[in-house]
Amino acid sequence: MASLVVALAAVAVGPSAPAAAADEGAVSIDSHHTDDQLPVGIVRVSGSYHGLYDLNIVVNGERMDRVRLTDPENDDSGTWSYDLDTRPFDGDLEIAVLGISDVTRYGVWSSWVLMHVDNPAANKPTVTVTSPAEGSRVTEPTTVTVSAAGRNDIRRVEVRVNGTAWRPAELVGDAYRYRLDPRPFGDTMASIEARATDSRGNVGTSHAQYVSLNGGAPTPVVPHAQDRAMWMWEESSYNLVNNPGARSVLSALTTDTTTFNSRPIKTIYFGVDRGWDNNMLEDMRPQVRDLLRWAHDRGYKVHALIAGGTRPPFLGGLWRYRDHAVREMEKVLNFNLSSAPAERFDGVNVDIEPYIIGPSYIDDRPFVQLQWLDTLQTLIDRRDASGTGILFGPAMPVWLDSETVTWHGATKTMAQHFQDISDYVSLMDYRDTAEAIVRDAATEVAYAQQIGKPGSVLVGVETIDLVAVGGDPEWVTFSEEGRAGLETEVAKVYDQFAGSPGFGGIAMHHYDSLLDLPSTWAPGGLLPPMPADTQAPTAVSSAPIATTVDFSRVDLRYGRAHDNGEVHHYNVYRSESHDVAVVPGNLIGRTHGLGYSDTGLLANKRYYYRITAVDMKGNEGPPSAVTSARTERSNLRPMVVREAATTLADGTIRITAQVVDARTGAGVPAKVEGRFTKSSSQYLWMSADASGRVSGVSAPQTAASGTAGFAIHRIVAPGYYWASSEDLAHAGEVVW
Repeated sequence: MASLVVALAAVAVGPSAPAAAADEGAVSIDSHHTDDQLPVGIVRVSGSYHGLYDLNIVVNGERMDRVRLTDPENDDSGTWSYDLDTRPFDGDLEIAVLGISDVTRYGVWSSWVLMHVDNPAANKPTVTVTSPAEGSRVTEPTTVTVSAAGRNDIRRVEVRVNGTAWRPAELVGDAYRYRLDPRPFGDTMASIEARATDSRGNVGTSHAQYVSLNGGAPTPVVPHAQDRAMWMWEESSYNLVNNPGARSVLSALTTDTTTFNSRPIKTIYFGVDRGWDNNMLEDMRPQVRDLLRWAHDRGYKVHALIAGGTRPPFLGGLWRYRDHAVREMEKVLNFNLSSAPAERFDGVNVDIEPYIIGPSYIDDRPFVQLQWLDTLQTLIDRRDASGTGILFGPAMPVWLDSETVTWHGATKTMAQHFQDISDYVSLMDYRDTAEAIVRDAATEVAYAQQIGKPGSVLVGVETIDLVAVGGDPEWVTFSEEGRAGLETEVAKVYDQFAGSPGFGGIAMHHYDSLLDLPSTWAPGGLLPPMPADTQAPTAVSSAPIATTVDFSRVDLRYGRAHDNGEVHHYNVYRSESHDVAVVPGNLIGRTHGLGYSDTGLLANKRYYYRITAVDMKGNEGPPSAVTSARTERSNLRPMVVREAATTLADGTIRITAQVVDARTGAGVPAKVEGRFTKSSSQYLWMSADASGRVSGVSAPQTAASGTAGFAIHRIVAPGYYWASSEDLAHAGEVVW
């Protein structure tokens, strides 16, 4: 999921409420319109765009795919197309297209288009548990009644109670019946689920029905201390579930209080969405239970972290996709009810941010705001119905205290509505000075005291290099300042809120970036101490598969590797020959996830790849099998960076570079953009002269010592494409 979140860095997460930009670009769907009837098969959908790049299509909140661009001049304007396979769908099918603005680097959405497909072969049965009624008490053998219907014959209906094995239900009249004997379950709250399989193999599942078995009673909701908390997304959470050795790395990071003069991390917001190869709360329950027992034995609190259950995340805040969010919530609740007390989640942290989804958040106010609140209330209602007693806390943008809406007859700020209905909030107070953090959290902390919810505001701070992935400025993250700078500022936050009952501590975003964030970027900066380890990871569990995307991009997918500790990242090696030697000269990148996009390739050329896994101590596992792909043809000419350097003078850093035609060596007057790195995260847009030369200067550096380089993100020129794989120079770094 983290990679999806990065892909959606489309929207400001911290600086201010979303605001439209007049020149941010636009994208439209031109081939189809709302209420169109689509045929079953491959349907070409298309449209136009300007001022955008990296366009993706969102299909029914279930997947997000790259579209094909036709941009003859390579000037971020043209047409797009996508071959939509409608065969998996029956009924409504909604699409939208998302691109990244070449001006703001935030996301720009098309309008949504809701179409229809008449395809009985893909119809999933609709399944409902009709009795016993939710909230009822079952003390003696009782008939569970299930309705199941669809466009195909129903072949099988099954029921399970509290995660036990699926049991067949018998068709009696027009309903399916299953005899539930509550006695073996003891006194407990229980989830009753049903599923139906039709004659074509389509499976539909019900929502859970929550009841009390025997003398079971709801568990009261009891707040607990969370300071200090930390978000962990699926790229790392699945490592922990799949690889018990990774616990030693988690323990080392969370218990270390001396390296950075910090407090221990005691609460983990643990990503539980579907992974690349598993759905942990369905497919890996024993492993998750074992991890939770281990965590509780060591004093941790663990909250399931959910983001709406859609692709991309956050759509669950809209009414059309609310069912996805509810099912994601029920997945956590059902897991808890199926597990022993020591093997349950202590809470659920809900990161649903629908303000990223198109202009309607601004243009149709308060339509989306009310849907968002209704979704959160629905999730809380499901928690209450289940009787699990877990804490409920949404991640909340810091600017919600500036929006006022009337909801259920009460006119308050969005932040106040959030706080009224939730057990706690994790406030995304993404600033890099204590003064700004305290200023922007003070209203929420005071309101928590006013409504009698002590310790219910966790103040969130960011450590990701957000400048690298979106349009947010450098002052929303501690990436530049390093962990020591973060701890210096949050110590002041603790001091400022020491007498404020509503303050619940600090939450840090997130685990992966904290592992790699040094105390300072200056020479001698310290990383979190890691356990000794000399054993290399395994090879990846399945061979990589290379897929051609266009004339300059190949995507790779591969299986998970395992380690006695933590698999920190995967190295990607590329060669123009089949024998891909695992040597530094062939190393092109590294990634935390199970996929990699290789960009900046030459057109009409075959490339070969291997993957290795690397652990926290740098031990590298054996290479994978070789995979290959050939890029498509293109009429554009390749351009490359021939010269690049960073220099430091008078307290500022200068980047100089030259862009040339890869074939002739002639200068190309291109537009060049990129960012300073490490101690300086400023983003620059620059224009080269006729010789292809370009330069830019950073803001004054205030740190007494540091390290900084410059990473070029994009080079655009009419008639050219940037073949970065062929670059002859890289900017390097300066140290002071």
